[in-house]
Amino acid sequence: MSEIADFSASKLLSLYRDRQLSPTEVTKAALERINTYNSQVNAFAIVDQETALAEARASEVRWLNGNPLGLVDGIPFTVKDLLLTKGLPTRRGSKAISSNQPWQEDAPAVARLREQGAVLLGKTTTSEFGWKGVTESPLTGITRNPWNTDLTPGGSSGGAAVAAALGMGTLHLGTDGGGSSRSPAALTGVFGLKPTFGRVAGYPSAHTGTLFHIGVLVRTVTDAAVMMNVIAHPDVRDWYALSGDKQDYTFDLDKGVAGLRIAYSPNFGYADVEPEVAALVKAAVDIFAKLDAVVEEVDPGFANPRSIFQTFWQTGAAKLLRGFSPEQQAVIEEGLLSIAKEGDRITLAEYLSAQDAREALGRQMQRFHENYDLLITPTLPTVAFPVGQNRPQSSIENPQRDWAPFTYPFNLTQQPAASVPCGFTTNGLPVGMQIVAAKYRDLLVLQAAKAYESISPFIMPLELNTNVVK
Repeated sequence: MSEIADFSASKLLSLYRDRQLSPTEVTKAALERINTYNSQVNAFAIVDQETALAEARASEVRWLNGNPLGLVDGIPFTVKDLLLTKGLPTRRGSKAISSNQPWQEDAPAVARLREQGAVLLGKTTTSEFGWKGVTESPLTGITRNPWNTDLTPGGSSGGAAVAAALGMGTLHLGTDGGGSSRSPAALTGVFGLKPTFGRVAGYPSAHTGTLFHIGVLVRTVTDAAVMMNVIAHPDVRDWYALSGDKQDYTFDLDKGVAGLRIAYSPNFGYADVEPEVAALVKAAVDIFAKLDAVVEEVDPGFANPRSIFQTFWQTGAAKLLRGFSPEQQAVIEEGLLSIAKEGDRITLAEYLSAQDAREALGRQMQRFHENYDLLITPTLPTVAFPVGQNRPQSSIENPQRDWAPFTYPFNLTQQPAASVPCGFTTNGLPVGMQIVAAKYRDLLVLQAAKAYESISPFIMPLELNTNVVK
């Protein structure tokens, strides 16, 4: 039963077709993993065991009748607690949101998975409203890294990343407003994808506006492609959704990278990267050269866009909190309140200037991709750090140090980007490599990630490692 929880979606679907395994068995295996590990890592805000088993039994009947509902019928999935889920509270990691209200609507990606028969296990943990890069909230407490439970899995989709790493479900919906899927993927050693903005419909609109992407966290690149085939569709509720996507993301996934022009930027020309992280990413990039890609070390050539990003992040927080009563604001984290106060000080002219700067950055990257098919960077310049901190110790000592410089630029530019596991430090902590493509070239990101995975398969924790790194 335990081994079943580690099977990919592709393998599970094949076993269902051959009647060698049932969705009920698979769902029980996932729930067994949750019951075994969740008390130690706190990846779930809600587990709905009864409904999950009922959905699995219904899926089993469909498979026995030779009539599966869709591409992921019977595959267990989870939803980050920022996304609306019919029948379950979406409290967004906050005591300010009451569970005592009707929950009658699914977010588009949740609806697409359910329409095709996926089995919902529950809601995964997030930081409060996704405001910070670790997964700790007043509502659900601290989420811990499976490679060392003294450390953070990152955030804000940390619960989804931990669930993926430990086999607590197969497919996991996250979100990414500045790296919130890719960063925890890097720190937990799973695959995390941020699709092109609008490729996966979102509703309701996030307070961070067009920075906000729906993210995917899984154990294999093929599973991400399967998931994209289900969720990469428009929805009438999303004003920004792209037109219908007829792309089969599993088609030609093994195409490889031969002949591709790959730019490798070890630090953007301005970021500080830990030596072990830099060495592992460089070794991973060398694999692409061995696969006959044309690799050149080159920076994309933009200045640090942190101030641009902060303008949107802070004004988004201000917008969010204006809708809350004084009583609600009294239970919100001080850090989020502080960001909102900064946002209230930003003038309309400053906001519009940031918009102009964002557009210029986007144009610059479009021109960059006229010469390069892909850009590769570290996902993060560091590895997992202790829980109870919002940033690594080096950043606490130097508050101006940007500890996540590689992810948020591509929320500004809305490009597809993925974090690919690329090895472990001498302390046994995972490191991620980021692969970025031009807008709308999501399949190319998946193909490159798959090419790397075929040479260097991703490694998941065989068992929970408790306090192994001192």
